[in-house]
This record gives sequence, C-alpha cells and structure tokens, in this order.
Amino acid sequence: MSFENTDFRQVEIDIENPYDVKMIRKFLKKGGFDYKKNEIDATMILYNLKDDIIGTGSHQEKTLKYVFVAPEFRDSSAFAQIVNYFTDKLLQKYKRVFVFTKPETAKLFESLGFSIIATAKPLFSVLEFGYETIKDYQIYLFNKKKRSKTRDIAGIVVNCNPFTNGHKYLIEKASSENELVYLFVVETNKSMFPFDLRWKLIEEGIAELNNVVMLKTGPYIVSGAIFPNYFLKNESFNLISQKQAEIDVKIFAKYIAPILGINKRYIGTENYCHTTAAYNKAMHEILPDAGVEVIEITRIALGMDKNNEPEYISASKVRAAIKQNKLNEIIDFIPEVTRKYLSSPEAEEITNKIKSSDSRH
Repeated sequence: MSFENTDFRQVEIDIENPYDVKMIRKFLKKGGFDYKKNEIDATMILYNLKDDIIGTGSHQEKTLKYVFVAPEFRDSSAFAQIVNYFTDKLLQKYKRVFVFTKPETAKLFESLGFSIIATAKPLFSVLEFGYETIKDYQIYLFNKKKRSKTRDIAGIVVNCNPFTNGHKYLIEKASSENELVYLFVVETNKSMFPFDLRWKLIEEGIAELNNVVMLKTGPYIVSGAIFPNYFLKNESFNLISQKQAEIDVKIFAKYIAPILGINKRYIGTENYCHTTAAYNKAMHEILPDAGVEVIEITRIALGMDKNNEPEYISASKVRAAIKQNKLNEIIDFIPEVTRKYLSSPEAEEITNKIKSSDSRH
C-alpha cells in the first residue's frame, strides 16, 4: 500500500522480494540494526520527495521493530508517521502495541502516547500503547484472586511443553507448603504444544490440588510480544538473556505479585537452558527486594544417564524422545495425563511436527 502526504511517501515493501530486503537491510545497518525478515510480518519505508529512504519500521504481531529514521530527518514528522502507521494498523487487530527500544529513545515513543512498563539499563525499555494495557491484566488477576487466611501465597510460572513429572513435583511441593498457589501458564503460542492443550494437560494433572489457581500469563510474563534481540546484534546472547529476564521479573514484581499478595516464587534448578538460568538469576537478584522470597527446588532426577550424571527430568528431553521415536525410554518423565494424550490419535499432528522440526521449543 502507498499514499502521499505533504512531506513523505510511505510504501509497504514486499518482504519476499530479495531486492527490497537487501535495500532495507543496508539502510538499517546505519542504525546498528540487523534486519531479519523471518522475524517480522511487515515492513514499511518512508521516502522524501527526492525518493531517498529516510526512515523505516516493521512489526511482528503486536510488537513494533526496526523503527529507524535517518539522523538528518529526526526533527521532522518522520518518526511519528512511521509509528502511527503501524500503531493504527495493529490496534485494529490486537488492541495493544508493544515496543522495545533503547532507554535513550524511549522518550520519543512516550511523546506519541506510549507508556513505559519497565527498563533494564543500559540496553532497553519496554513500552505499550492501546485500548488494553497492563492495567486490564491486573483487573483480570484481581478478579481471579482468592481469599486467604495467611500470607503463605506462592507463585509459579510454567510453560509445560509438555507437562512432565518435574512440573507436577514443583507444583505439588508449592501446594503442600502454602495456603494458596497461583500457577501462571505461558500463553504465548511459540511452543510445539499449543496453549490450550498445555492448559488442559496441567488442569487434569493437578485436579486434586484444590489450593492451586491457574492463570494465563497474557503478554506480560515470558511473552513473545516483548523480546528485544532483534536490535541488539552487538550485544552477547548472555547479556540479552539477562536483560530480558530483568524486564520480565521487574514486571512480575511491580504489577503482578502485589495484586495477588504473592510473597514466594517457586522455581526449579536449571541444568540445560541458558535463558531459563538467566531468569532464575534475575529472580534471585530482584524479587527479594520486592518482598518475594525465591524458593529454588532441585530438579528431580530418575537414576543416572549414560555419562553417569543424574537423569534430570525435562520437557526438552521428552520432545527429543518423541523426535527420535524413543518415548518409551523416558516414559517415567511424564504423568499419566500426558502419556494418555501422547498415545492418542489426537497427538499425531503434534508428534509429526516435532519429528520434522529443528526448533528447540
């Protein structure tokens, strides 16, 4: 699509056209961006009247990406035109828009009505704008809140891709040690096992735990809507993971735990995933200052592996076993509800997808 205004012309490019991709990649390189077309849904270019590229912006689902204006045009309306172009478009579908940006440029988005949710200096801030905001998520949590007689109120965040005996053990332990447990299930559908199925397996698997309240994470906990690595090409993966985790934990501490009265966060030790390890580290560093005790439970193991190391239960090992047609070798990793599902005809689509995919998730 394309139309004229008095200053600039905007065009939405064909991201499948190698020429267009090469052109936008070259322009964004000036701003330190590493453009990856597989991480976006659409890209627009802003031209001046001489047909020079003076700015660009992209989005992936509800998240703005690669918003960049040439230095000599930053005092113009170019930045606002790019942001408003996608904001107007995305609000019709998603009702809210997110943006990750460097802290020093956050004020530009604030001037257009965006609100900062959290900042992890010196790398980035996350902002949002829309008809629905984090306040609406807080209202959802408040409506799910249960009365309690004590302050023994815990929180757990799980993905369960798929639900394993490791997850079940962590939830049962928190349940036995607290009056109430709020169990947040990651809602983002970036996993092999979709959200509705993960929710169903967990719900059936912990049906006897009457003091556990299941909650959706929305776009505010471990969410694909606010992941910044697309513009941090000069930073190490470990630093990116650390700062992403910091944002996530700060949101939990400021907006979520106080609403539900959560003063304990249960986590399992992490032996395999660097990103999850970064989250655990961030929780230990941030949550105690917010009045939330971090209780780290040793991941359970079933015997020893071929290297004479503890055979820790993990969902990634279950997926690997499915991929290699060796599910029987780790059948004790999963509870009856997951076993029943994986042996049913309904599981065929997902198991085939796992076998043909190279994704870690």
